[in-house]
Amino acid sequence: MTDTAPIDPQKMLAELRVDIDRIDAQVHRLLMERGEIIERLIAVKARQGGGSAFRPGREAEMMRRLAERHEGILPLDTVESIWRIIISTFTYVQAKYSIHVDVSAGDAAMRDSARFHFGFSVPFVPHHGPRAVIAAVAAASGDLGLLRVTSGAGDGPWWADLVGADAPKVIARVPFVERPDHPAGIPLYVVARPLAEAAARDIELFTVRLDRWRDALPGAIEREGGSLVGNAASDYGLSLLLSFPGPEGAARAVRALAAAEVAAAPAPVGSHAAPFDIARRSTPNL
Repeated sequence: MTDTAPIDPQKMLAELRVDIDRIDAQVHRLLMERGEIIERLIAVKARQGGGSAFRPGREAEMMRRLAERHEGILPLDTVESIWRIIISTFTYVQAKYSIHVDVSAGDAAMRDSARFHFGFSVPFVPHHGPRAVIAAVAAASGDLGLLRVTSGAGDGPWWADLVGADAPKVIARVPFVERPDHPAGIPLYVVARPLAEAAARDIELFTVRLDRWRDALPGAIEREGGSLVGNAASDYGLSLLLSFPGPEGAARAVRALAAAEVAAAPAPVGSHAAPFDIARRSTPNL
């Protein structure tokens, strides 16, 4: 018969706390190492003549890999927020920017979403209405804007302010990792001045001006894999915001409008990565 020494709970707890301290120190060292790499990246970009610090496509891929590999008792909410803050803060270190946020429908939820996705280092600038946000982004050298995907009845066709080669454009949609109980689950568009590179084009956005509504439009849009995101009255009739799968979104939009006997041409207003459905562990078509 083998004698078994009694278990000392206090000793076990002390050993576990040593392991926790070791892991915490390692995490901190890795974050500092990431900062050193970012410093080198800044120097390389400077020698190449600069470049945008925002890379929506790369960020989406990072978040997709994060969600796919995550397991254990730590909530995904926490891990997602930590990584979003790491990404956004190191982007801020590369090139200072502010977040302009439409709080016309309420400040608390929009502030929570902004802090979840961009942390506290990035300045938060509130505005009343989506058009005020777009104007602020247009006037800044590298700021971002946050707009609700579903606009209020009084907002009008704010997406018309994104038309034109030099106008701000939608570059992302958050949250990227979709789930019913997301703590910052309001669907939001991220708006920035046009990106010369690194844009995510899984889903492309267009606006079109109509003199009147056509009943055939919803079906025509759906057959091309698209969605009617926004519909607002304007001085010239109606303005629609449409989304279609990329990279052939423009061709799909043209075909859908032609099928509904709409002669107007769609104007591009941005694009974004397709959201990741955590329940399916996949990226939906739209």
